[in-house]
Amino acid sequence: IASPSPTSLSDACLTSSFPVGIGCCAREVLVPQGPLYRVAGAAVSISCNVSGYEGSAQQDFEWFLYRPEAPEAALGIVSTRDTRFSYAIFGPRVAAGEVQVQRLQGDAAVLRISRLQAQDAGIYECYTPSTDARYLGSYSGKVELRVLPDTLQVSASPPGPRGRQAPTSPPRLTVHEGQELALGCLARTSTQKHTHLAVSFGRAVPEVPVGRATLQEVVGLRPDLAVDAGAPYAARLAAGELRLGKEGSERYRMVLGGAQADDAGTYHCTATEWIQDPDGSWAQIAEKRAVLAHVDVQTLSSQLAVTVGPGERRVGPGEPLELLCNVSGALPPPGRHAAYSVGWEMAPAGAPGPGRLVAQLDTEGVGSLGPGYEGRHIAMEKVASRTYRLRLEAARPGDAGTYRCLAKAYVRGSGARLREAASARSRPLPVHVREEGVVLEAVAWLAGGAVYRGETASLLCNVSVRGGPPGLRLAASWWVERPEEGELSSAPAQLVGGVGQDGVAELGVRPGGGPVSVELVGPRSHRLRLHSLGPEDEGVYHCAPSAWVQHADYSWYQAGSARSGPVTVYPYTHAILSRPALDTLFVPLLVGAGVALVIGATILGSITCCFMKRLRKR
Repeated sequence: IASPSPTSLSDACLTSSFPVGIGCCAREVLVPQGPLYRVAGAAVSISCNVSGYEGSAQQDFEWFLYRPEAPEAALGIVSTRDTRFSYAIFGPRVAAGEVQVQRLQGDAAVLRISRLQAQDAGIYECYTPSTDARYLGSYSGKVELRVLPDTLQVSASPPGPRGRQAPTSPPRLTVHEGQELALGCLARTSTQKHTHLAVSFGRAVPEVPVGRATLQEVVGLRPDLAVDAGAPYAARLAAGELRLGKEGSERYRMVLGGAQADDAGTYHCTATEWIQDPDGSWAQIAEKRAVLAHVDVQTLSSQLAVTVGPGERRVGPGEPLELLCNVSGALPPPGRHAAYSVGWEMAPAGAPGPGRLVAQLDTEGVGSLGPGYEGRHIAMEKVASRTYRLRLEAARPGDAGTYRCLAKAYVRGSGARLREAASARSRPLPVHVREEGVVLEAVAWLAGGAVYRGETASLLCNVSVRGGPPGLRLAASWWVERPEEGELSSAPAQLVGGVGQDGVAELGVRPGGGPVSVELVGPRSHRLRLHSLGPEDEGVYHCAPSAWVQHADYSWYQAGSARSGPVTVYPYTHAILSRPALDTLFVPLLVGAGVALVIGATILGSITCCFMKRLRKR
């Protein structure tokens, strides 16, 4: 709408405190400054305001047109008070609503023409019939309207390198999730006046009619050359995922990075032509729209699939184990917009869930082993474009279980940030590893029976082995459980010491803190010695032997284990008397011995005397 430019009539009118309708000022009719330039086929609105009038606050408006070829002939267009006011050349258009006058308020109205024609050019006059007591001021205002030919053109330019185009019109593009969507638009005008073009890209939901209500703006270039995005895309524009640029004088290119499922739809290019009116405001004089493409976004979750092979596996201990994982689907290649990681998980037979990680290749192709697999000879490698291999150089019985391959797909956002878009697991793959059949038994005892404080306690452990491959090695460790308030503690047993399968001694923590020695005293006999036994060494000890097998890759694995019965160690106290105590007891001992001798001699003498007397009489 072209706005009127008010001008003052008199200082009296400016300073008057009388309300509208009480006359002191001359009537003034205001219309926009001219000339106004509009394009054929477009709409135009010309406003008209009246002030300084007397009488009713509801003023009437009549519009006339003076064409250049007949500048003195006034052609009636439309009126607010007479429905039969229109001349014959405007009657059908007024009846169809193409030309109408709309009252904004009692003293303001606007003339609207929805589709300008070339013959609509000329001088437009807004006349207000007098309601004043006397004729004073101006009762009409005039503005020139010039109609320019419509030279605005909009079309789709060939798509960018991203996307797969199908031979349809409009074209149908398919892009993978995470890829860039590039669309081009050609917009040009040859209007003789200085105008600005604004170009915007919009998206409509598939199968929905396109209109202002259904077209969601993605990004646009404003008349002042500022780039702005629709509300749902503002964050992506700020992050650099959404870009709009001008290539040359006519081509505009939109690039939408990190395509998402919600980006699917029908894309349009809308070009609007703007001109600056004499009052400094900008008015849109033309608008055209072109369909660019129907865009489908192929999500990674709908395409990612994982298969494993070669099927159920049975291997022996020490033999290599190889498993293959194939990632399939219509997926974009790894690179600038997408990345993939592949890993293997293992769950023991019968255990719920996918299990623990064995090995994986991350998005950069760097391999890593899961917890508990460090130090083993395990390889995870990419052997083909989408085929990955897991290889265990020497399988162990503990490797038996159910294996699954896990693949994850990522898309790159702004700043090369990765966002997980999809993941898929394969079917379970059973793996069986034969047991070694090693059976261990252990018997432990305390040498010498009772031990006293300050002495050395020797604990012996004899191990018996049945079965197992050649080269089996034994290891043994000693553990103690400490009593608390007369009962065994609920805390786990504490390692005191042991000898590994490689013959290297390992010392733990002795409860009493004294010296400890562990040694192999026979092929299958181990000994633990606790020197300078103290009361803190009291506890229940046991021996835990284990059988180990070394494979060709020099890795060790435990083939069997056992635990001996409990051995109680209780340090007794010696009954030792001191020298003062011996001196105190020595005197009573001598006195007692002397008294006993005297009494014995007396008794013996009395018996002998009596016996001799009787013998003499006889």
